[in-house]
This record gives sequence, structure tokens and C-alpha cells, in this order.
Amino acid sequence: MASPATAGDIKDDAICSICLGYLTEPVTIACGHNFCRACLTQYCAEKGAGTPLTCPQCRAQFQKGEFKPNTQLNSIVQKIKQLGLKPGKGQKEDLCERHEERLKLFCEEDGETICWVCEKSRDHKSHTVVPVEEAAQEYKEKLQGALGPLRKELEEALVLTSKEKEKTTEWQRKVKNKRETIAGEFNKLHTLLREEEQLLLQSLEEEERETLQRLRENVTKLSQQSSSLQQLIIEIEEKCQQPVVELLKDVKSTLSRSENVKLQEPEAVSTDLKNVYKISLDMREALQRFGVDVTLDPDSAHPKLVLSEDRKRVRLGEKRQDLPDNPERFDTYPEILGAEGFAGGRRYWEVEVGDKTEWVLGVCRESVSRKGQVRLSPRNGHWVVWLRDGGYEARTSPSTPLPVSVRPSRVGIFLDYEAGEVSFYNVTNRSHLFTFTGTFSGKLRPYFYPGLNAGGTNAAPLIICPVPAQAGGNLGP
Repeated sequence: MASPATAGDIKDDAICSICLGYLTEPVTIACGHNFCRACLTQYCAEKGAGTPLTCPQCRAQFQKGEFKPNTQLNSIVQKIKQLGLKPGKGQKEDLCERHEERLKLFCEEDGETICWVCEKSRDHKSHTVVPVEEAAQEYKEKLQGALGPLRKELEEALVLTSKEKEKTTEWQRKVKNKRETIAGEFNKLHTLLREEEQLLLQSLEEEERETLQRLRENVTKLSQQSSSLQQLIIEIEEKCQQPVVELLKDVKSTLSRSENVKLQEPEAVSTDLKNVYKISLDMREALQRFGVDVTLDPDSAHPKLVLSEDRKRVRLGEKRQDLPDNPERFDTYPEILGAEGFAGGRRYWEVEVGDKTEWVLGVCRESVSRKGQVRLSPRNGHWVVWLRDGGYEARTSPSTPLPVSVRPSRVGIFLDYEAGEVSFYNVTNRSHLFTFTGTFSGKLRPYFYPGLNAGGTNAAPLIICPVPAQAGGNLGP
């Protein structure tokens, strides 16, 4: 029977130093050490690309994939397993797993306890080795020395944690207050809108009832006249069938009644709805929540356009200015864009058009063509409303005429990017003009066209008006 030392040597050769279990499908690398195929494969994978591979046991370098199966060792391992010998790890806590000698030394370089046989081996021969008691005392002092700074760091961490918790609580309080404020404001707005809706519906119902009553009265009066006429016709027809004496009896009275018959025409009742169903002041105040400070972009301005110093006014000049023909500049019609671009959210601005006889306002894609003639339409990236030849139109395909009862001296434009809507409002009488619906992509810019001067009758500028700031500000990016 083999001696314990020999058994230990046999087991040491059969054990993988990575998983500390018996070798499974053992492979050998260049330095001669053996490992489980799976253990070595995982070890190589964990090193990553570009990192030199070293033997887990002796630190000798080897190339990935150069290890070879050790069938002979695999056969030995199987025989050891049949003998019932177990891996030495954990059998004796203070014994070397390789040599079954007491672990009485500490290797400074490798940071591990070793036995006297390990010390003599080539793995540790050139290393600094001290008794475990001496090493333990030294490292105990170092560990105790590390406790002070760590406790200080912990104290600072706890203080910072406390401050962050206080900031978290304060932030949540602010958010809660703001959420309550927003909810309160919108509840107020919803209430106002519901009340406005009920008033408008009530007014419409009253108009419906009054108009129907007058129409029905007309029908009743006409029915009564029709009945009287029918009776007189029957009476005359019967008279004509009577004998001579009977026919002449009261004939003059009958003729007189027939000659005096005159149809009373019904009272004229208009069936046009009254112009009272329009946007209210409350809605404009709601739109002002999304007010944005729009300015004009001089780089996009046609050379004949004249801008004010604050870039809030634009008019058509008499002469073409000497300006660089940069790609952003319109070169055919007197067009100009707003400097601000919008790729989301809700935005509202107002433009003073005064008594101008021609203008175009709205939004367009930032990517619209700036050179040559381009038809203004959603297909070409324009969502605009214009005044031309005395008529208002939304530039759809084909154009949509807009019935305007009160000439707008100021126009409001509301962009809801996510909803795909551009709405136009007559600020003068707070009525809705038109809403484009679609799907937006890319950045949109405000669009302005002051129109031709028309002999001086349309020389006034378009003026971007300041929108009073409301609680809530711009909603959206």
C-alpha cells in the first residue's frame, strides 16, 4: 500500500489548481501543468483580448489554444477515483493541500500560507517568506491602522447620506407642491372650459328652440290658410253645380270672398347660426401658457426684407440689399423664418397683421427649399394660413377658404408637435380660424411672409407680439 506522502503526491497530480477538484478532461499547457479543460477555457476567456495568458500555477506565459489533452493523466485520475481517494482540500485545515505539511510560513509575494516544502519549491524559492505568526501580527497592525481612515470615510459617508436624504425629502416636497399646483391650475382650467362649454351649448339650445318655435308657427299659419282655401274651393265647385236659382243666390258674396283672398307669407326666419360659438378669453389664456419668445432669423431673410433691430418686425423694402446668398436664405419670394426651431412640445405665439392686405403665417419644416418657387402646402412642409385678394385661406391641397366674420388684426399660432396639430386663432375676436392635422418629423420653424407692398397699401410690417407669461410656461422640450 502506498504511504500517505505518496498518496498525497498522487492526489496533487490529479487535482486542478483552479477548481481544487479532481481533473476533468485534463489538458496540459507549455509549462507542463495540468488543468480541467473547462476551467482553463473559462480562465482564458476571463482574461480578455490583448491580456497575456499566464499559468494559474507558475505564472509562465502560454498561448491560447496551445494546450493539449492529457489522456494518460485522465486515466490515472479515473483510477484514483475508483480507489476512493478524495481531494485533500478541507481535510485538515492547517495542512498544505499539496504536501500535507503544516502551513507555518507566509509568502509575501503571493500573499498565501505555505509549508516548508512549498518554500523549497521553485514556485516560492526566490520569494520573501516569514513565519505565519510574524506575518499575522504585522498585518493585524496594518489592518488596525486602516480602520481609522475607514471609520472617518464611513462617518463622512453617513453625513453625506443624511444630507442627501434631507435633499430627497425636500425635493419630494417641492415636487408634491408643484404637482398640487399644476393639478389645481388645470382643474381650474377644466372647470372654466366645462362652464364655457355648458354656456355655449345652452346658448345653442336656446337658439335652436327659438328658431324651431318660429318655424313651427309659420307652418301652423300656412296650414290654416291652406285649410281656408280648400274650403272656399269646395264651396265654389259646389256652387257651380247648383241649379240656376240656387247658383245666383249669394253669388256676389262668394265671388267677393274669393277675390279678397290673399296669401300671407310666413315671417322670415334665418337659419344661419349666430356667430357666438367661438374661442373664449379663457382659452386664449390657456394658450398663453405655451407662449414662446419668437424672433426672426436674418440668415433666412430674402434680400428685400427689412428687419427691426430687435428682430420682432419685418417689412418689404424698396431695394434688394447686398447680402450673401447663403444656403439658408430665400431668394425668390420675400419669406423669412423664426430663429427658434421646435422638435416637440407645445408652442404659442401671436403676430400683429394690422390692416395689411396680404400676408402668410404659420410653420414649416426647417428643411424646406429656400431657393426657387415652392408651393406652400403640407406636402412640401408648410402649414400656413394666408390673406390674399381679400380672402383668407388655409393652404391645404386644395386650399380651404376660411369664413371670417371679423377681420383679424392679430393672429395666434399654436403648435402641438406630438398631436400633429397647428392651430390658428383670430385674437381680435378670440375665434378659431383653422387647424392642420398630420404627423411631424424633424424641426419646425415659424414662417412669415409680409406680402408685396401693393403701391404702399400693404407696406406695414408684420410684428411678433409678446405673449404674457402664464403659470406653467412652455410645456414640452
